[in-house]
Formats: sequence, C-alpha cells, structure tokens
Amino acid sequence: MQIDPSHGTHMSTAATTVTPPRRSSRGRVAGVIVGGLLVLVSLGFLVAGGAGLWAIGQKDDQGYISTRTENFHTHTSALRTKNLDVELGGTATVLGSDLYGKVRLRVTPRAGKDVFVGVARTRDVTRYLQGTAHATVTDLDYHPFHVDYATSRGARRAAAPAAQRIWAAEAHGRGAQTLTWDVADGDWSVVVMNADGSSGVDADVRAGADVPWLDEVAWGAIGIGAVLLVISGALLYTGTRGPRRPEVA
Repeated sequence: MQIDPSHGTHMSTAATTVTPPRRSSRGRVAGVIVGGLLVLVSLGFLVAGGAGLWAIGQKDDQGYISTRTENFHTHTSALRTKNLDVELGGTATVLGSDLYGKVRLRVTPRAGKDVFVGVARTRDVTRYLQGTAHATVTDLDYHPFHVDYATSRGARRAAAPAAQRIWAAEAHGRGAQTLTWDVADGDWSVVVMNADGSSGVDADVRAGADVPWLDEVAWGAIGIGAVLLVISGALLYTGTRGPRRPEVA
C-alpha cells in the first residue's frame, strides 16, 4: 500500500506578534506626579486671584482699600514705623509713579492736641529723632488688633516736625489729618507726633492703599490658574489610563 504524499496531513504554525504597550509605566507615573504638582500650583493662583477680586470689592469711592481705624499711643514724643523697604528696581526711572499706587493715612488725635503725620526716608527720621524718647512699631496684627512697640530713651525734646525739611509727604493741624503719599523707591518710615513735638501721642489711625494694577494681577492669576488646571487634568487623565491591550496579529 502506497501513501500518496499529496494527500498527507499538513500542519501549519501561525506566528503570533505581540505589540508592546505604547507608553511605559514610568512615563505614566511621571505624568501623574507632574499633574498633581500643577494642580497645587493652579489652586494657588486661583486662590490669589480670588483674594484679589475680593479686595477689589472692598475699595471705597476713591479707590482705596483700607484697614479699620485703630488706636496707637505712646508716652514718648513720637510714634514711628520700622523701615519700609520699597524696592522698585530700575522701573522707577522708566515708568510713572502712578503705576505703583498711593498710600493714604488718616490720623485723628485723641488728646486734643494738633497732630502731625509724615513720611520720610528712614535715615532722616532716625537722625531727626536721635536723642529723643520715641516708640517704634515692631509688630502689628489686625485680627484681633494688637501692636508691639520698642521704646527708645532720650532726654532731648523733639523739634517741631513740620519745621523739618525731610518729609516726602506730610499733614498737620487740628482735628483729623489725611496724608497721601505716592509710593516711591527706597527705605521709608511713617511718623506720627504732636505738632509741637511734645510727649504723649495718642491717635486713631486708618491706613489705605490705592493699587491701580490689582485688577490685572487678579484676573491674570485666575487665567494662569485655569490654564494650569486644564494642563494638569490632561496629564492626570493620560497618566492614570491603563495601558492598551496588546494587539495580536
């Protein structure tokens, strides 16, 4: 008996090709980490922008955002702030002063004396008050209100402040006085005194600021936060998707 080879049984082996995942697990983990960090950054921008919009809503009719009126007092001849460092860099000589806004101080004396309020370079204030007893505001909290003073001793009576030619802005007289100062580059101090330089300063102070660029900063922060949030969402979505199933050919 002969077996015809042409009628034999033939076995074929099908080749199986597996396509590896297109993205490695390492790349997905990195996407999740970066996306999570961007979520935190975007929330920071959104919160800052929201706070800016809230502050805009607190402006008065003249465009100032103000603190509450609080009492400041000392048995010495003057109240002064510590150094206020305003750093504008080279922009101060290029851009107008209106860009940086204004500071407004409204001071109401309690002791019935004429009051003085002024802003001057810190070095000039230090020189003017040298040898006189005065108090420096070292710490200030508004919620609740609390102020700490550092008292400097001295036996010399302070000369009348209005007679000094050191002030960038000043106001003095009987009753409530309002000082408006265009913010400028440098080191500055605020001084509140009795107009005659006598000891025993007792006054209510309300501070305000006009910040012309607050609207742009607030909306800009919200815009940046929104963009970063979208990007972080895309990274998290891509990173948390499971890898595609292998394609079998």
